[in-house]
Parts: sequence; C-alpha cells; structure tokens
Amino acid sequence: MVTNAASFGRSGVHDFILLRASAVILACYTIFMVGFIACSAPLTFEIWQGLFSSLPMKVFTLLALIALLIHSWIGVWQVLTDYVKCTSLRGVLQFTFVVTAFSYLAAGIVIVWGV
Repeated sequence: MVTNAASFGRSGVHDFILLRASAVILACYTIFMVGFIACSAPLTFEIWQGLFSSLPMKVFTLLALIALLIHSWIGVWQVLTDYVKCTSLRGVLQFTFVVTAFSYLAAGIVIVWGV
C-alpha cells in the first residue's frame, strides 16, 4: 500500500473536494479573464493596470494562485505515486515540485501585490 505522504493525513474525499473546488476557482478566473480580454477591444496598458490595481482583482488573482498550487500539488502527487515506483526518486521529484510551486506562488504574490 502506498502511504499518502503529501496529504498530511487527509482522506481521498478531502483531496477530491479540494481538486473540485480549486478547479471551479480556476475555471471562474479563466472565464473572467477571457471575457475581460474579449470585451476590452483596445486592450491598453492603462486598462490592464486598472484591472489589476483594484483590490477585488488582487484577491481573486491570489485565490486563483493558491487554487493552482493546491490543484497541481494533489495532481502531481497522484501521478507520481501511480507511475514512479522508486520511493527516493518520487521523494526528490515531489520536493522539486513543491519548491518550484511555492516559488511560483511567491513570485505571483510579489507581482500582484507589489511587495
């Protein structure tokens, strides 16, 4: 039996709910962005900057970044446990992924919030 080292004691139902909730958030963010780009015919820097300078958009973007982190973390864990049988290699790959994902999250926070 494979132990769930990446979930910190969560069950499969918890992972299922997290995946579905993060997918809904990412779908809403994508639909909003596609709609905004489609409705803003001459998309200029001022319009783009105005969109991302508002607090609700910053929060929505941060929520989408966190949802992307959760979604990808669980997805990569599932793929690695299914296809990489060598425990040490799987551990290295998971560690590399987690460091990369949190680096992307940190970069996104710095970019969006201008910290």
